[in-house]
Amino acid sequence: MSATGDEVIGADEAERADRARSAARDAELNRLATLAAAGDQGALEGLLGRIRPMVVQYCRARIGLGTLGTQSAEDIAQDTLMAVVGALRRWQPDKRVMSFVYGIASNKVVDAYRAAGRDRSVPTDVVPDAPDLDHGPEQSAMRGGLLAELRNLLDQLPEHHREILVLRVALGMTAVETAAAVGSTSGAVRVTQHRAMARLRELVARRTT
Repeated sequence: MSATGDEVIGADEAERADRARSAARDAELNRLATLAAAGDQGALEGLLGRIRPMVVQYCRARIGLGTLGTQSAEDIAQDTLMAVVGALRRWQPDKRVMSFVYGIASNKVVDAYRAAGRDRSVPTDVVPDAPDLDHGPEQSAMRGGLLAELRNLLDQLPEHHREILVLRVALGMTAVETAAAVGSTSGAVRVTQHRAMARLRELVARRTT
Protein backbone atom coordinates (compact mmCIF):
# COMPACT_ATOMS: atom_id res chain seq x y z
CA MET A 1 0.00 0.00 0.00
CA SER A 2 1.50 3.33 -1.02
CA ALA A 3 1.56 6.34 1.27
CA THR A 4 -0.90 9.14 0.64
CA GLY A 5 0.22 12.68 -0.11
CA ASP A 6 -0.77 13.81 3.39
CA GLU A 7 1.23 10.97 4.96
CA VAL A 8 4.32 11.86 2.94
CA ILE A 9 4.00 15.54 3.86
CA GLY A 10 3.51 14.61 7.51
CA ALA A 11 6.59 12.39 7.47
CA ASP A 12 8.64 15.13 5.82
CA GLU A 13 7.52 17.68 8.39
CA ALA A 14 8.33 15.29 11.24
CA GLU A 15 11.79 14.68 9.84
CA ARG A 16 12.43 18.41 9.42
CA ALA A 17 11.39 19.00 13.02
CA ASP A 18 13.59 16.11 14.13
CA ARG A 19 16.51 17.54 12.19
CA ALA A 20 15.96 20.94 13.76
CA ARG A 21 15.95 19.46 17.29
CA SER A 22 19.03 17.38 16.55
CA ALA A 23 20.85 20.35 15.03
CA ALA A 24 20.02 22.52 18.05
CA ARG A 25 21.29 19.84 20.43
CA ASP A 26 24.45 19.32 18.38
CA ALA A 27 25.10 23.05 18.27
CA GLU A 28 24.80 23.34 22.05
CA LEU A 29 27.01 20.31 22.65
CA ASN A 30 29.57 21.63 20.19
CA ARG A 31 29.57 24.98 21.96
CA LEU A 32 30.14 23.36 25.32
CA ALA A 33 32.80 21.00 23.94
CA THR A 34 34.68 23.88 22.31
CA LEU A 35 34.72 25.84 25.56
CA ALA A 36 35.59 22.76 27.62
CA ALA A 37 38.49 21.88 25.32
CA ALA A 38 39.82 25.40 25.92
CA GLY A 39 39.78 24.82 29.68
CA ASP A 40 36.37 26.17 30.73
CA GLN A 41 35.49 24.04 33.77
CA GLY A 42 31.87 25.17 33.86
CA ALA A 43 31.40 24.19 30.22
CA LEU A 44 33.00 20.81 30.90
CA GLU A 45 30.61 20.14 33.78
CA GLY A 46 27.68 21.22 31.62
CA LEU A 47 28.81 18.97 28.77
CA LEU A 48 29.26 15.93 31.01
CA GLY A 49 25.88 16.55 32.64
CA ARG A 50 24.18 16.58 29.26
CA ILE A 51 25.85 13.53 27.76
CA ARG A 52 25.91 11.31 30.85
CA PRO A 53 22.27 10.09 30.62
CA MET A 54 22.77 9.18 26.95
CA VAL A 55 26.02 7.36 27.69
CA VAL A 56 24.47 5.40 30.57
CA GLN A 57 21.50 4.45 28.40
CA TYR A 58 23.83 3.33 25.62
CA CYS A 59 25.92 1.19 27.99
CA ARG A 60 22.79 -0.40 29.47
CA ALA A 61 21.61 -1.25 25.99
CA ARG A 62 24.95 -2.89 25.24
CA ILE A 63 25.43 -4.98 28.40
CA GLY A 64 22.01 -5.05 30.09
CA LEU A 65 21.10 -4.05 33.64
CA GLY A 66 23.37 -6.55 35.37
CA THR A 67 27.15 -6.60 35.52
CA LEU A 68 29.83 -7.62 33.07
CA GLY A 69 32.54 -9.18 35.18
CA THR A 70 32.78 -6.63 37.97
CA GLN A 71 31.50 -3.68 35.93
CA SER A 72 27.99 -2.33 35.61
CA ALA A 73 26.71 -0.14 32.80
CA GLU A 74 27.13 2.85 35.13
CA ASP A 75 30.79 1.90 35.71
CA ILE A 76 31.46 1.69 31.97
CA ALA A 77 29.64 4.97 31.44
CA GLN A 78 31.83 6.62 34.07
CA ASP A 79 34.95 5.25 32.35
CA THR A 80 33.61 6.67 29.10
CA LEU A 81 33.09 10.12 30.59
CA MET A 82 36.60 10.12 32.03
CA ALA A 83 37.97 9.14 28.64
CA VAL A 84 35.95 11.91 27.00
CA VAL A 85 37.55 14.43 29.36
CA GLY A 86 41.01 13.14 28.48
CA ALA A 87 40.34 13.06 24.74
CA LEU A 88 38.43 16.31 24.42
CA ARG A 89 41.46 18.28 23.27
CA ARG A 90 41.68 15.94 20.27
CA TRP A 91 38.03 16.45 19.34
CA GLN A 92 37.52 18.34 16.10
CA PRO A 93 34.62 20.85 15.89
CA ASP A 94 33.60 19.45 12.49
CA LYS A 95 32.80 16.11 14.16
CA ARG A 96 29.51 15.77 16.02
CA VAL A 97 30.08 15.50 19.75
CA MET A 98 27.79 12.48 20.23
CA SER A 99 29.48 10.63 17.38
CA PHE A 100 32.77 11.26 19.18
CA VAL A 101 31.29 10.18 22.53
CA TYR A 102 29.55 7.04 21.26
CA GLY A 103 32.77 5.97 19.57
CA ILE A 104 34.56 6.14 22.92
CA ALA A 105 31.65 4.38 24.67
CA SER A 106 31.70 1.55 22.12
CA ASN A 107 35.41 1.02 22.73
CA LYS A 108 34.87 1.01 26.50
CA VAL A 109 32.19 -1.67 26.15
CA VAL A 110 34.62 -3.80 24.13
CA ASP A 111 37.31 -3.23 26.80
CA ALA A 112 34.85 -4.37 29.48
CA TYR A 113 34.13 -7.61 27.62
CA ARG A 114 37.84 -8.26 27.24
CA ALA A 115 38.46 -7.56 30.92
CA ALA A 116 35.69 -10.04 31.75
CA GLY A 117 37.46 -12.67 29.65
CA ARG A 118 35.01 -12.47 26.75
CA ASP A 119 36.64 -10.80 23.77
CA ARG A 120 33.46 -9.72 22.06
CA SER A 121 32.04 -6.43 20.86
CA VAL A 122 28.52 -7.87 20.77
CA PRO A 123 26.40 -7.13 23.84
CA THR A 124 25.14 -9.95 26.02
CA ASP A 125 21.73 -8.31 26.26
CA VAL A 126 21.25 -5.90 23.39
CA VAL A 127 17.96 -4.68 24.77
CA PRO A 128 17.97 -3.80 28.48
CA ASP A 129 16.25 -6.37 30.66
CA ALA A 130 12.55 -5.82 31.23
CA PRO A 131 11.10 -6.42 34.71
CA ASP A 132 11.00 -10.16 35.26
CA LEU A 133 7.51 -10.92 36.53
CA ASP A 134 7.90 -14.71 36.29
CA HIS A 135 10.62 -16.09 38.55
CA GLY A 136 10.01 -19.81 38.11
CA PRO A 137 12.76 -22.08 36.74
CA GLU A 138 10.81 -22.85 33.56
CA GLN A 139 10.38 -19.15 32.77
CA SER A 140 14.02 -18.42 33.58
CA ALA A 141 15.21 -21.21 31.32
CA MET A 142 12.97 -20.06 28.48
CA ARG A 143 14.08 -16.48 28.85
CA GLY A 144 17.74 -17.48 28.99
CA GLY A 145 17.32 -19.61 25.89
CA LEU A 146 15.70 -16.77 23.97
CA LEU A 147 18.48 -14.37 24.92
CA ALA A 148 21.12 -16.91 23.94
CA GLU A 149 19.45 -17.37 20.56
CA LEU A 150 19.27 -13.60 20.07
CA ARG A 151 22.96 -13.28 20.88
CA ASN A 152 23.82 -16.00 18.38
CA LEU A 153 21.83 -14.25 15.68
CA LEU A 154 23.37 -10.86 16.38
CA ASP A 155 26.83 -12.39 16.35
CA GLN A 156 26.32 -13.00 12.65
CA LEU A 157 25.66 -9.35 11.80
CA PRO A 158 28.40 -6.85 10.90
CA GLU A 159 29.39 -4.58 13.79
CA HIS A 160 27.99 -1.50 12.05
CA HIS A 161 24.61 -3.21 11.66
CA ARG A 162 24.58 -4.17 15.34
CA GLU A 163 25.42 -0.61 16.36
CA ILE A 164 22.55 0.80 14.30
CA LEU A 165 20.11 -1.70 15.84
CA VAL A 166 21.25 -0.81 19.36
CA LEU A 167 20.74 2.90 18.76
CA ARG A 168 17.53 2.61 16.77
CA VAL A 169 15.77 -0.33 18.45
CA ALA A 170 17.22 -0.60 21.95
CA LEU A 171 17.58 3.13 22.61
CA GLY A 172 14.66 4.23 20.45
CA MET A 173 16.67 6.96 18.74
CA THR A 174 15.32 8.49 15.55
CA ALA A 175 17.10 7.99 12.24
CA VAL A 176 18.34 11.59 12.43
CA GLU A 177 19.68 11.14 15.97
CA THR A 178 21.31 7.84 15.04
CA ALA A 179 22.90 9.40 11.97
CA ALA A 180 24.35 12.15 14.16
CA ALA A 181 25.71 9.56 16.58
CA VAL A 182 27.45 7.42 13.96
CA GLY A 183 28.44 10.20 11.58
CA SER A 184 26.15 9.16 8.76
CA THR A 185 22.88 10.29 7.17
CA SER A 186 19.33 9.41 8.17
CA GLY A 187 18.79 7.76 4.79
CA ALA A 188 21.87 5.57 5.20
CA VAL A 189 20.77 4.65 8.73
CA ARG A 190 17.36 3.51 7.48
CA VAL A 191 18.97 1.45 4.72
CA THR A 192 21.37 -0.18 7.19
CA GLN A 193 18.57 -0.92 9.64
CA HIS A 194 16.44 -2.41 6.86
CA ARG A 195 19.31 -4.65 5.74
CA ALA A 196 20.10 -5.70 9.30
CA MET A 197 16.49 -6.62 10.03
CA ALA A 198 16.19 -8.45 6.71
CA ARG A 199 19.31 -10.43 7.55
CA LEU A 200 17.93 -11.29 10.99
CA ARG A 201 14.70 -12.53 9.40
CA GLU A 202 16.73 -14.73 7.03
CA LEU A 203 18.69 -16.19 9.95
CA VAL A 204 15.51 -16.87 11.92
CA ALA A 205 13.92 -18.52 8.87
CA ARG A 206 16.92 -20.81 8.47
CA ARG A 207 16.66 -21.89 12.09
CA THR A 208 13.01 -22.80 11.70
CA THR A 209 13.36 -24.81 8.47
